[in-house]
Amino acid sequence: MADILGLDALLGQMMTALGLAMVVGNGFAMWKHARGEAPEGAKGAYRPGRARFLLAVGLVISIWGLAGWIT
Repeated sequence: MADILGLDALLGQMMTALGLAMVVGNGFAMWKHARGEAPEGAKGAYRPGRARFLLAVGLVISIWGLAGWIT
């Protein structure tokens, strides 16, 4: 049944998309902070350690999803 619906490929695609979204989002936040800009209505402080950690986690998830999708 999984082969008919392509669920194995779908799971890999979803993991890759989630990981890449984390990489792009945190990379964009780091880039905006480096330029001295803040989002409208942001109340919290920028945490560089958290952004780097989540960027690394997103990179691991996207590589894992891509490897599962290809094999």
